[in-house]
Amino acid sequence: MVAEDGEEFGVMDTRDAIRAAREKGMDLVEVAPNADPPVCKIIDYGKFQYLAKKKANEAKKKQVVITVKEVKFRPGTDEHDYSYRMKHAREWLTEGDKVKATIWFRGREMTHRELGSRILEKLEKDLADISEVEMRPRMEGNQMFTIFGPKRHKGAAKPASSTQSGGSSGPRPAPAAPTPATPPAPATPAAPATPAPASSSGENPSEV
Repeated sequence: MVAEDGEEFGVMDTRDAIRAAREKGMDLVEVAPNADPPVCKIIDYGKFQYLAKKKANEAKKKQVVITVKEVKFRPGTDEHDYSYRMKHAREWLTEGDKVKATIWFRGREMTHRELGSRILEKLEKDLADISEVEMRPRMEGNQMFTIFGPKRHKGAAKPASSTQSGGSSGPRPAPAAPTPATPPAPATPAAPATPAPASSSGENPSEV
C-alpha cells in the first residue's frame, strides 16, 4: 500500500488498509491490479476524478478539430440554389471547416460533365477570397467533387535589413573627393629659323 505522499507501507491486509484510509478521511484505490500483490493507494478519490477531468478538458481545448462539410449540386442547378449553397460554404470556411463540393450526375447527365466542371470553377472563383483548393475536381463513379480549405494567413515578409542597421553605430567616413584632372600643358611654338647672312662677294656660302 502507498500513501498519498508516496510513503510505502508495505504489504498489508485489505481490512487494515481500508481502516488506515478511513482514519485519514480518504479512499483506498487500487492503482495496479495486475501486480503481485496488487498495489493500492490512499487518495482523495473525488479530488482525483476532478483533476483527471480538468486535465482531459485542457487537452481537448488544445485540439484543433476540422470537419469536412458537403454541399451538393446538380448539373442543372439554377442560380438561386447555387447562391444558397455557396453562402453556406462561405460560412463553414469562415468557421474553419473544410468544404467538399459535389456534382451528382444521373443517367445521360454523365455525357455532359462539362456542366459540372463549370459549376465547380465558378464556385472556386466565388470562394477565392477565403479559401484555397486542396483537391482539384475529380470523378468518382457518378459524382465529381473538389475540396476547399480555409485560406492560410501568411505573415508579411520581413523587410530587408538596411546597411546602416546592425553595424557599429559610430559615424561612417565620408567618401574621398575625386581628384581633378590635370589640364594638358600648352604646346611651345617652334622658333623661326634664322636666315644665314649673305656674303659680300655674292657667292653661295655653302660652296667652298
